[in-house]
Amino acid sequence: MLFSRTLKFTLVTLLACLSKVTQANADVKSQAPETQIMICPLPEFDDIAIDIPEVLDDNIRISSLHASIKQDQIAQFNGSVILVDKSQRILADQLAFDRLKMQIEAVGNIHYQGKQINIFAETLSASKVDRATKMTAASYQLHGNPGHGTAGSLSIDGDGLLSLVDSTFTTCLQEVPDWQIKAAEINLSASGDFGEAYHAQFRVLDVPIFYVPYFSFPISKKRLTGFLYPQIETSTNTGFEVTAPFYLNIAENYDATITPRYMSKRGLQLQTEFRYLNDMQSGKIDLEYLDNDKAIKSNNDPRYLARFQHVGTFSDDFRAYIDYTTISDDNYLVDIGSKQYNSNDAYLYQTGELAYFGEQWQATMQVQDFEVLGDHQPSYKTLPHIELSAQQPLNFLAGQFELYSEVTSFQASEKDQVEANRYHVEAGFIFPIVRPAWFINSEIKVMHTYYQQDNITQGSNLDETVERTLPKVRLHGGINFDRELVAFGQSYRHTLEPQLQYLYVPEKDQSNIGLYDTTLLQDDFHGIFRDTSYSGLDRIAAANQYTWGLTSRLLDEENMEIIRVSIGRIQYLGDKNTDLANDPLLIDNDSINDNQSSVAADLFYRVNHQWQVSGDIQYNTIEDFTNKGQVKVDYQIDKYNLVQLNHRYTRNVSGDSLEQVSLLTSFAINKNWAFVGRLTQDLQQNRSLESYAGFQYESCCWAVRIAYHRHINSNLDPASFAEESREEFDTGISIKFIIKGLDGKQSAIGTQEMFDKSIFGYKRPYHLQN
Repeated sequence: MLFSRTLKFTLVTLLACLSKVTQANADVKSQAPETQIMICPLPEFDDIAIDIPEVLDDNIRISSLHASIKQDQIAQFNGSVILVDKSQRILADQLAFDRLKMQIEAVGNIHYQGKQINIFAETLSASKVDRATKMTAASYQLHGNPGHGTAGSLSIDGDGLLSLVDSTFTTCLQEVPDWQIKAAEINLSASGDFGEAYHAQFRVLDVPIFYVPYFSFPISKKRLTGFLYPQIETSTNTGFEVTAPFYLNIAENYDATITPRYMSKRGLQLQTEFRYLNDMQSGKIDLEYLDNDKAIKSNNDPRYLARFQHVGTFSDDFRAYIDYTTISDDNYLVDIGSKQYNSNDAYLYQTGELAYFGEQWQATMQVQDFEVLGDHQPSYKTLPHIELSAQQPLNFLAGQFELYSEVTSFQASEKDQVEANRYHVEAGFIFPIVRPAWFINSEIKVMHTYYQQDNITQGSNLDETVERTLPKVRLHGGINFDRELVAFGQSYRHTLEPQLQYLYVPEKDQSNIGLYDTTLLQDDFHGIFRDTSYSGLDRIAAANQYTWGLTSRLLDEENMEIIRVSIGRIQYLGDKNTDLANDPLLIDNDSINDNQSSVAADLFYRVNHQWQVSGDIQYNTIEDFTNKGQVKVDYQIDKYNLVQLNHRYTRNVSGDSLEQVSLLTSFAINKNWAFVGRLTQDLQQNRSLESYAGFQYESCCWAVRIAYHRHINSNLDPASFAEESREEFDTGISIKFIIKGLDGKQSAIGTQEMFDKSIFGYKRPYHLQN
């Protein structure tokens, strides 16, 4: 049977029309290429009373080619009649006004203009006393909105409610709409936010598809309580799956979404999201709960995920941040999936922070933990971590006195782990001198750290108390040379930017200190100019070294970078620091030898506006091998179409080498059709890690997306993976149908969602957020 191993079929069906479709706010992402602009112009109508003075009171102003009055009561107007009051305008061939009854009767080529709508009709009857208007044989167009349709009769009451009998509604602009709602009665709210349909047919190309006694639908971006688009899926992992989100517009600054999710293989899951916004405080709470996963054979434990996120500013100086997630088991994301994290994420955030920002000093108090998924080394909680920093400008050499201190309590997650309290203070002077042609930064500081370590096992090298005091001297300078250059008939500016850094930190035996929050940092071209080799403070590497670097650029007449080449290396002076040679952090570290580091280089070359090549490498010239390297080729035809090829290599990742090649493309075939393709291959194990191919058709009022995907599943718990017979790869086909315009706009759907499906993501040129 075709796709018998895994078949994932996603269908946002036409059943959406059975629900109240509510437009909630969405996170804005910017990783995908720009969406091709759909040319879907909305009809625009000039003011039919542009030459008539505006009416601001309860009077009525009428102009026409001919006028007559009967019995001083009924005024008859003929020829290009225009009626204006403070809320509406009416254009007609003939119009009669009864002054005593305050009634209006009009016939012939009627054009009615209100604040939210334009209506064309054969007859019109209006009463100023009842504040009601009725028209027959009408067609209407909402103002600034693609919604339009027809009605046998149309009425507007005093509150602005629009009622249409024997009516249609669609957001498609063509004469025969791709889809429309045909109903015995349609009511559109006075605010233009939502509509209601009674005894309605949903028709595609004027062919009835199904009948609905009643449903409501949005016609603006305003938040409304009701059902969101339902979603139907089938897959070998979850079976037949139905989700039906219900949105609650609780208040102006509170809302919630409750989503029952039925999975035939696993059971009924409940997903909830609560969002709040109060002054300068905002956040959301997400809960996902499955009482009994029928697909798990080993236990009947509930499976859940909970996440709380908060960002708040209490004043100009205080800020709070919380991101806390807990999960029932390591395989939850792989088995069930969640919008909160990717299925291949290996840890969950558990962080709380309160910060103060003053003019010359800052303070931060943080509690932090990571719930690491799968087989891993035990991690530490910081309960708490307190930082205090201050700066005091000096009156000479643009200098500044700096003070940084921290107190951290490391609490173990395992009983046999060492625990510690760390007290650190760092004080000194910096003298930054920057000129257009050169710069030199000088720094001299003293670093003192005190440790209290508990739960030390017998025979360990660790001491209960450790004091470490180290000075640091750093000099970093550079010169910018540039010249005018003419080549191939073009004028360029060529730069040469050498820089040199000297760093001194004396050698200190630190083997009696545990490792709590410290790991090696990457030595790319920019990294070799850091003043430390580690994150954290548990290790401060000795340094008696200078770092040289050279960057050269070629810029065109518009100051756009055409070529950039950088190369650099660390040279060690005297005897290199050897006390950390057997430190676990430095095992299998190929980037350091006795005399010099690996060469670090990077390259960027803009061939033209379409072609760009970039890459970087860390190469050990002594032993003749590459530590790390990547190269990326981008062919961006225009802002809608691109092809990207990249290759990544790392010699040592947890004892194994990693080598991958990826090809990604996004292509707008024409104004309606788009294609997104992606392929990632593991060259070391000769297998595909991810493949994706998606086609999308999009018109002004609907869109459909058909996609195939296959990607590797994370194996966080090998024993459980085998016991529960989990698939190594997730493979499927998805189909998604979208009705556009129900949010009051016809903006393009775009290909962002197809890019977001990737486990690796799209890396844009020139963007540091990748």
